[in-house]
Amino acid sequence: MKIGIDLDGVVIDSEKTLKTYTEIFDIDTLNGNNLINKEEPFFQFRYNWTKGQKEEFIKKYFLIASKESNLMSGFIAVYNLLKKQGHEFVVITARGGFVKEMKDDAIRLLKENKVEFDKYYWQVEDKLEICKKENIDIMIDDNYHIIKKLADNKIKTLYFRDTNLIKLKENEYITEVNNWGDIYRIIKNNA
Repeated sequence: MKIGIDLDGVVIDSEKTLKTYTEIFDIDTLNGNNLINKEEPFFQFRYNWTKGQKEEFIKKYFLIASKESNLMSGFIAVYNLLKKQGHEFVVITARGGFVKEMKDDAIRLLKENKVEFDKYYWQVEDKLEICKKENIDIMIDDNYHIIKKLADNKIKTLYFRDTNLIKLKENEYITEVNNWGDIYRIIKNNA
């Protein structure tokens, strides 16, 4: 099986770290409560910050959050099992788009943990295009906007849903997962 995989929020726990820093920035730097949509995966739409405030947040916290992040619990065990079973992994990530050094930091973290994927696509704006190009059998992502777009185009997805993100109705193209054990069960049963 050819598996497309996002990094942030799926392989690397950076989304939780970043959410912590958005709260710190909103409360301490902006002295307010600018949260408008807790279910929104993009911080740019989760808060009613100005363009300047968003840019300030990116400069101040993106790389810090990246460096503090770790691999998701259970990822290495499941990844190693699936690789031994012959599955191929293609990284399809937006990482490196806002802050170029975040790509290098992800490479460092993967190298330290001896994780090497079969192929990498960095700074991706349109994951659908890459999924089609690579003939991805299933894509694992934590962003419901991306999951919906892929599912609408008949690409099977695993929605790695954080507890506060919007719940999607499951169907033949969308299956919700919450940990790497869920992912292992689904891929093992569908291989």
